[in-house]
Amino acid sequence: MPTYDYECDACGHEFELFQQMSDPVKRKCPECSKLKLRRLFGTGAAVVFKGSGFYETDYRSDSYKKAAEKDKKSSEPKSESKGEKKAEKKTESKPKPKAD
Repeated sequence: MPTYDYECDACGHEFELFQQMSDPVKRKCPECSKLKLRRLFGTGAAVVFKGSGFYETDYRSDSYKKAAEKDKKSSEPKSESKGEKKAEKKTESKPKPKAD
């Protein structure tokens, strides 16, 4: 059930009312008892997440998780050994300066 904001045009009283969407709009102010009450726009439509299905663990099967983990591991770059890195550094060549 949503919460609606109300304001009285006669006395300026503002309050929130927790009511069903199917309930009629209140017209009588609880403070001054005049029929100048109006419901304000922009409130009342709240989103409430109930039940399962809102978390990754609620809807993923074990086979999907295993396949995703396998894909993740295969897409990561493999670490190079220290010997390979040293060999690459030795074979790197520096550009030669041009003779004028």
